[in-house]
Amino acid sequence: LPSLLFLGDCQLHTSCGIQKCTTDFVSFTSHLNSALEDFDLEFCKALRAYSACTYRNSKVCRGNLAYHSAVLGIGDLMTQRNCTKDGPTSSTNPEMTHDPCNYSGHTEVRELQGGEKTPPPSYLFCGLFGDPHLRTFKDHFQTCKVEGAWPLIDNNYLSVQVTNVPVVPGSSATATNKITIIFKSYQDCTDQKVYQAVTDDLPAAFVDGTTSGGDGNTRSLHIVEKVSGKYIEMHARYIGTTVYIRQLGHYLTLAVRMPQELVTAYEESQDLQLCVNGCPASERIDQSGLLPLPVVGKALPRGAAAHPQSLYTLETATTKCHEKMLVKDIYFHSCIFDLLTTGDANFTAAAHSALQDVEALHPRKEHWHIFPRSRGGGVGRDSKFFVSLGLLCLILVTIL
Repeated sequence: LPSLLFLGDCQLHTSCGIQKCTTDFVSFTSHLNSALEDFDLEFCKALRAYSACTYRNSKVCRGNLAYHSAVLGIGDLMTQRNCTKDGPTSSTNPEMTHDPCNYSGHTEVRELQGGEKTPPPSYLFCGLFGDPHLRTFKDHFQTCKVEGAWPLIDNNYLSVQVTNVPVVPGSSATATNKITIIFKSYQDCTDQKVYQAVTDDLPAAFVDGTTSGGDGNTRSLHIVEKVSGKYIEMHARYIGTTVYIRQLGHYLTLAVRMPQELVTAYEESQDLQLCVNGCPASERIDQSGLLPLPVVGKALPRGAAAHPQSLYTLETATTKCHEKMLVKDIYFHSCIFDLLTTGDANFTAAAHSALQDVEALHPRKEHWHIFPRSRGGGVGRDSKFFVSLGLLCLILVTIL
């Protein structure tokens, strides 16, 4: 793109319309976000429109250096993005472009109608993994029990509910074995769609057997299977929302990216949302940062099988987690805690993939990692969490 943007600085012949072609291309692409799933599709449409515009001006711009530079730049970008020469193009008048089923274009429309420039949409991230660890839309990090069914998200556009079950006899730690998602009907973009995943059944379709919502040509809502039975993505273009669901071991993980203005669109009766307000105090395992000891050395209920947690010491758990995560942030420490709590090595992969999902979906790179003792208001940034975890590990090593 930089090879095209400098054209506005060139001396242009009055009769040559290359500057208008370039201005239109910038208008078509300025709102696009490379992190969104439909970026290549929309970018190729804009490139084809740019190419058509240069063709229409080929005679009058024949001796113009900027024109020839643009033609070469378009060809290079089409090759880089694997764009076909034939296909749909963006509207020749970007001011009239309006796709009600493309959230990223809504800001542009409001801008044109109101006459004032509005900032680009702000996105938020929420994730749930492990036994279980919650990262809220406010980037607060908590460890909760929340056994049973709990709402993660419940607004006017999307509902997400998770069901958690105990993972270790005698411990309050739980993990997610069921996820239910409702995409609520929205204009002509989609009718209501319900998705449900349970342990060992991670379908690549909604409960009605379809894989998309609304007009199949617009792909305003669709499911993509990345790894059969293990990893799916849901892209809701009409509300700018992306959802990742994975199964690691016997449990599920979830990651959601959603526009802030839609996250906050809910009624007072919908205030119990873990992604928005965190876990209730009574459901917090960390209890203001103080984590209770896993069940070690206690007698289990009659008939209960011994759990393999005794296989891990602080040293071996740290080594295991360090194999996947080199940065010693809160995901690394959560991995250690999960191994010492459950003895299940799959929780290492869960922590690692949760961090990968953050890097793929969280809009602000500087917030990807939450470190021990870092400043800020989030619970996960409170050094007490890590002090108590260190004490926990020391006691475990002593017992083992």
